[in-house]
Amino acid sequence: MTFRISVRRLALVAGIALAGALYLADLTGMGLVGPDEPRYAAIGRAMAASGDWVTPRLWGQPWFEKPVLLYWMTASAFRLGMGPDLAPRLPVALLSLTFLAFFWWRLRIEWDSRVAFCSTAMLATSAGWLTYSHIAVTDLPLAVFFCAAVLLSIPWIARQERAGLTAAAACLGLAALAKGLVPLVLFLPVFAFGWRQLRDWLRPGPLVAFSICALPWYILCLMRNGSDFPRVLFVEQTFGRFASAALQHAQPPWFYLPISLLLLYPWFPMLVFTRPAWTDSRVRALTGVVVFGFVFFSAMLNKLPGYLLPLLPLTFTLAGIGLARSKRTVVAIVLSVSLLGLLPVAQNIVPGALAHGLRTTTIDWPMAIVWLAAAAVVGAAIAFASRQYFGTAATLAGIGLLWLQVTTFPRLDTAASARPLWLASHPECAQPTPRNTLYGLSYYAERQLPPCTVATPVH
Repeated sequence: MTFRISVRRLALVAGIALAGALYLADLTGMGLVGPDEPRYAAIGRAMAASGDWVTPRLWGQPWFEKPVLLYWMTASAFRLGMGPDLAPRLPVALLSLTFLAFFWWRLRIEWDSRVAFCSTAMLATSAGWLTYSHIAVTDLPLAVFFCAAVLLSIPWIARQERAGLTAAAACLGLAALAKGLVPLVLFLPVFAFGWRQLRDWLRPGPLVAFSICALPWYILCLMRNGSDFPRVLFVEQTFGRFASAALQHAQPPWFYLPISLLLLYPWFPMLVFTRPAWTDSRVRALTGVVVFGFVFFSAMLNKLPGYLLPLLPLTFTLAGIGLARSKRTVVAIVLSVSLLGLLPVAQNIVPGALAHGLRTTTIDWPMAIVWLAAAAVVGAAIAFASRQYFGTAATLAGIGLLWLQVTTFPRLDTAASARPLWLASHPECAQPTPRNTLYGLSYYAERQLPPCTVATPVH
């Protein structure tokens, strides 16, 4: 008995250490990437320097595309003396780790330890959650506080318990501070499933908690900046994403079908081979939130992969519930471990895909098949030789993803970040270049670089 307890404690310590390495190691291994991360980081740095915590500014001009929560996080890190790569990313990574602990705790209370462990392990070692925990954009803060609000509301839906509604309302307010109206729309199924007790949300506790968390910044920003603030944030950036192609993210309605597989990698087989109990009102509510969110985002003209992030923890909750009660887990485990064979392939295609798009990359399919077959053998051995096969599979997933990070970050730095170019030449102007590079160069230069001009020869 004592030996068994010691083994469990050792496994717990090893799991925490692996999670810490996955989420905190080498956060500065690559420079800021994409068009959004350097801009959001520049806004946070300017906020820290100016002391104006109300009006977000990019290169001195008001910037109202997103609410302020991420900027506050970044500005706080800059105030603590962190560098240009660590200050934007460390708060996001710490928030993600904190949520994983909260996620496990809430599921353990509402279901049991096995559901909590399975769901948390899958979420922590999923490609989507891990990726967005390493970049400083608004999707992770939104996902954290929206999902916290949903999970805190589950007892109210299932048993009419009102004790958690004040905390849920506070989290919903913080989610609105992360990404405006989006979390309020995504939360509608929660209200629908508990509509008979909807007045519970109108009690002083929830109303005050939501108002304190969400409203002061919106009111102050409106008072300081006038009608431009709601016009840009709500009309252009929120409602415009449904119908306007001007935002440059137009995608077909089926876009999120393959994207969801990438975000759920390597655990999406769990959703096929496990089934939660549909008679459970909690399961129906979580399913309703996930399905509604997927349809809502698919209906938008403009789509980005990170939009689905708020649905991942709830999806893995359903997978964990199904895994805990299913008798067909062996097939799901073997398939999930088999998919880890794609990690060596991903090492070669991810840098180019991030820099130039997935369509520009080529896949060595014969080698990919070899790796998949080898991983399938490992998965079968784990499933049939180990009693703790899911824990072993999750550990392999964590180690594999950690290996991918360590080997890929330097290549991503070269292929997809402007940091190497800035460090090599410190340009005083920007050549005609993709906007990702242009925004990155301006961020590291700490000013908006002017376009380079070519002198016209005199004849």
